[in-house]
Amino acid sequence: MNQNIRKHRFLEVFGVVVILVALVKCGVGQFDAANNSKTETVMVDSLSEKSKTDEVAEATEANTVAEVNTVAETSSADKAEPQSEKAAEPEETTVPAVTAVPTSTRYLADGERPHRIMSVPSYKNAFPDNNDVQLVAANRWGVKPVKNRQDAERRKEELVYIGYSPYYNIDPLYSSIPYLVPRAAILLQDIGQAFFDSLQVKGVPLHRIIVTSVLRTQDDVAKLRRHNGNATENSCHLYGTTVDICYNRYQTVEDPDGPKRREVRNDSLKFVLSEVLDDMRQQKRCFVKYEVKQGCFHLTVR
Repeated sequence: MNQNIRKHRFLEVFGVVVILVALVKCGVGQFDAANNSKTETVMVDSLSEKSKTDEVAEATEANTVAEVNTVAETSSADKAEPQSEKAAEPEETTVPAVTAVPTSTRYLADGERPHRIMSVPSYKNAFPDNNDVQLVAANRWGVKPVKNRQDAERRKEELVYIGYSPYYNIDPLYSSIPYLVPRAAILLQDIGQAFFDSLQVKGVPLHRIIVTSVLRTQDDVAKLRRHNGNATENSCHLYGTTVDICYNRYQTVEDPDGPKRREVRNDSLKFVLSEVLDDMRQQKRCFVKYEVKQGCFHLTVR
């Protein structure tokens, strides 16, 4: 009897122990699963953060490389630019800019910026050709001196009438007549046209140059010498190769029914005319003398 009771109790105790052990194992398993889940979550979060950090680092590195390349290219361009500008500049500047003339900031009709007005460094130095120099060219290319107006009428086959042109204006002539040898007439036409072109590219309203003296007869020279000490007896004007172009007066070209144009100083027009004459002289097409008292450029074809 006692043995049966003990055996029965042993079985009860053994069952309880087995149940407790089973409960303990279940609890430990759930705890491990929870820990594993948390660990996996932490690892996933860590990997995500690491991925984001790597992406930021790669983007930063790419931006840094791009900035370095940009700085390098800018530095190279800055270093190369002065060399290109230096190469584009002429070795010598034969006609320096006149500081008294402001650079125009207007634009032409097609949007192109007008050219600067450069003028010449010195009128006396740029146009030093005296009468003796011009007289050699006058004897070479001109006609024999005309005695009077009647003689001039008989010499028209050798001379060209220049009384009108769209590029220049002839002043009322009292001591000369509007005739030149063909070579000189072409030169005067080219000077007037070049003056027009130069005004246009510089954005300056058009003006005509004014011719104040052309062919003189021997009688004209004799009368002129009575009240003009600068007039020489053997004048280049006798040969039909020489003209005087006024530099302090110009004729405005405009539509009388159109809008009023802006005014242009005679000094500015003189600067442009000096550029044209200097170019013609550099091309060896004429000799030019700057006449201070007469207010004109005295030039002879060559």
